[in-house]
Amino acid sequence: MSGASGTRTDVTGRLAERLSKTRIGRRGGAAMQELRHRVVPLHWSNLFGVVALACLAVVTVTGVVLMFHYTPSSATVAYDGAYPTLHGAQVSEAFASTMHVSFEVPGGLALRQAHHWAALLLPAALLAQLLVTFFTGAFRRPRRAGWVLLFLLLIAALAGGWSGYALPDDMLSGTGLRIVEGITLGIPVVGTWLKDLLFGGAFPGDIIERLYPLHLVVVPAMIALLVVRVALLARHRPPQFAGPGRTEANVVGLPLFPNAAARAGGLFLIVAGMLMLIAATVTINPIWLYGPASPGDAGAGSQPDWYTGFLDGALRLVPPGWEFVALDRTWTLAVLVPLAVIGAFLLVVAVYPFLEERITGDRGEHHMLDRPRNMPTRTGIGVAGVVFYATLWAAGSADLIADAFSLTIEGVVLTLQVALIVGPAIGFTITRRVCLGLQRKDRDVVLHGFETGRIVRLPGGEYVEVHEPVDRYERWRLLETGSRSAG
Repeated sequence: MSGASGTRTDVTGRLAERLSKTRIGRRGGAAMQELRHRVVPLHWSNLFGVVALACLAVVTVTGVVLMFHYTPSSATVAYDGAYPTLHGAQVSEAFASTMHVSFEVPGGLALRQAHHWAALLLPAALLAQLLVTFFTGAFRRPRRAGWVLLFLLLIAALAGGWSGYALPDDMLSGTGLRIVEGITLGIPVVGTWLKDLLFGGAFPGDIIERLYPLHLVVVPAMIALLVVRVALLARHRPPQFAGPGRTEANVVGLPLFPNAAARAGGLFLIVAGMLMLIAATVTINPIWLYGPASPGDAGAGSQPDWYTGFLDGALRLVPPGWEFVALDRTWTLAVLVPLAVIGAFLLVVAVYPFLEERITGDRGEHHMLDRPRNMPTRTGIGVAGVVFYATLWAAGSADLIADAFSLTIEGVVLTLQVALIVGPAIGFTITRRVCLGLQRKDRDVVLHGFETGRIVRLPGGEYVEVHEPVDRYERWRLLETGSRSAG
């Protein structure tokens, strides 16, 4: 395999040597060297991005396979597939093709369910990544654009999940589309025009044909956003928590390639494997039990997928009778107010890095992450936002809560209405006080050390507990992060 001079003479070696001398080979070699020299910090919060990437990969691969078997058409046909209960029923071609995938395509049901489970986990991973980025201050300069791109990734995931939810054209998705139609018609002036644009006429129109292109374009859009985000973040050092030897000018961790890449690849395979295992063992969205969509019927107890539950909850919490007549039109506040509130909430989330920078006047670059306790105001704002979102999300299942706990639906809705107004303020106040208390505890640890639980008696008869001083690295970490606290 090797000559006397030590050079490789096998075919693979000669091809690799020739490739390395080309322009592409030189660029590839330089990129590999850069990856080997790039250091990334190790922290569990960095793993949510890998989980999201694995979900996106499963959604993409399963979606491409399903695309060859699905028929995006609202045209009516008589069902004659492998599910005998529905034989002869009038269904859409979209429903019939989905049933065909589920019962007649080998492995089709597993692919459908893997696609659905991955689409459910993807928004959760992106939300967790957003929360970690927010509470640690990783959105500050020079990573403000990365925050906006991450937010757009979440919105794209929500749009993809919502559009895919309707494509099987079953009774459950049909009920959800009827709600969408009502919301659209409730918008003054342009509501009817928007409804016709979305549905193509009287409900249900050709909604399947219009949603399918949206569903197809979501994954390429997410991949493009992800590539741009990675490219932007790669221009700067990765942020890290304070620790021994860590400063704004260096990064302590592992080489990106192969060490960190191998760890990320292992987690990627674990997540993808778990999604396939769940898809093979846990049933989700059994459309054969719901039956085909019907414009004149609605599914009882229908619930949206979890990631759109907050939208449904916003509608449920509006008091009845919120409408008035003006300019010869009926203005339905029961629709307009939730749309305005949700729109404002999402807008604040998207531009928060710019708002905080403007309010605090901090325009410097930051490569060290904050401990949430040391930024009590920001942490309180984050908890207030979580409480607001969680209340809306819970309201999306107000009827199920009332039924499960034998409560009146009016009482549940009233409680959630109160929680939506006072809950964020309470969450902010409590969180801020807890953060300030934890800061005082850190200062006590620095001044007096850790409690050991050992009680000794002094010569004068007094009993005291022995404290062990913190080591210099822990002391440095506490002092470094504590010095950057904000009120």
